[in-house]
Amino acid sequence: MINPSANGWIDKYFLEQSNTKSILETDILGFYKNIRSTGFIYGHIVSLNNNSEVSIAQWNLEEVSKIALINTLFETYFFTTKSNNQNDFITKTVSFYQKITPIGFGFFEKILPTSDSHKLEGIIEERVQTNKDIISRNFSHIMTNALLFVDILAYRHYLIAGEVPDKYFKKTEEAIISFVSLALQIKTVKTSNDDLLIKLFESSLRYTKFSQVNIQNLDGLSLDYFKDDLEKYYLLDLAGLTVWKDGKLDNEESYFLFKIAETLKLSDAITQESIDSISQFIEKYKSEIQYFNYSNPVKHFYEHSTSSVELLIKRNKKRLSKEIVESKELMQLLLQSTQRELDTNEKKKVKKQLLDICKSVPSLTIFLLPGGSLLLPLLIKFIPQILPSAFNENLED
Repeated sequence: MINPSANGWIDKYFLEQSNTKSILETDILGFYKNIRSTGFIYGHIVSLNNNSEVSIAQWNLEEVSKIALINTLFETYFFTTKSNNQNDFITKTVSFYQKITPIGFGFFEKILPTSDSHKLEGIIEERVQTNKDIISRNFSHIMTNALLFVDILAYRHYLIAGEVPDKYFKKTEEAIISFVSLALQIKTVKTSNDDLLIKLFESSLRYTKFSQVNIQNLDGLSLDYFKDDLEKYYLLDLAGLTVWKDGKLDNEESYFLFKIAETLKLSDAITQESIDSISQFIEKYKSEIQYFNYSNPVKHFYEHSTSSVELLIKRNKKRLSKEIVESKELMQLLLQSTQRELDTNEKKKVKKQLLDICKSVPSLTIFLLPGGSLLLPLLIKFIPQILPSAFNENLED
């Protein structure tokens, strides 16, 4: 299994890719639709864009974003160059990111091994992150870059021309902000989701701020800069995502989207297909999409923390079980806790000894960080699943 949180995961990804064959689309719209079907466009990834039967359930949200980004970059390389040369892909991708983030690249070059695949791992890590706080980053429900497809657009330019147009990221972000801002202005029914969507996009911006762009109407939009159909499809989808509320558009919202499509020189059929795709995707995955489910922050923190801790426990099951069993006092206290309430001193001992064990398992050092001890009850919750059957039998008494 690929572990995108450990060094060497890109090499392992390509080792597994060598056993699969991607479907090479010849049509740019078909290529875009395949990516869109994964949720990558919408900032909520539900699958990978290849024909391998890989379940994303084995990874946490950040790891899914890493895999999806490298996967989509490779699919773009494959589609654009008609080559599946993995070494050339990695070299070109590192070079691309070096050109657009020379300062950041220097940092990665100092701390990472010299191989391009390891450099790329560091770059992917940085591109995915939006939250800087380590606890929030690992356990928040909104923690990844929702505008990762802008990287794909710029990468395609680089593959075709050997360079990225001047201020490409800034101009693209400005267009996105303009579309989102205008779309929110014309919405007849405002919801709390609108503010969350803004926050999600705003946290993903790197070169622009919402306050720097002030577009009052469609006539103020300047879209001549965007020539690639891939860019046009994406901008239209983001506008449609912003006005979505219940799968239905009123006249003003519909006019807005079709007017944008006209400005982008896209057909009515493509516009309607964009509207339908957004509606179908959200209806299917609404219960999972972060910014539609933020009514209870405490509940969502707990749910996402639980899934993250569970994933860590599964990956370190054998070693964690061995460490706990070998700690006789801790084992006795855990057994007693299934039959009676531990006193304050005993609870402190359990907490201290669990933290000591976490020190010996690198993947569990999250529990040692400031605030990490708040997650210990979740760790204890999963302990019965990893200990010998005698423990579980005592638990049932």
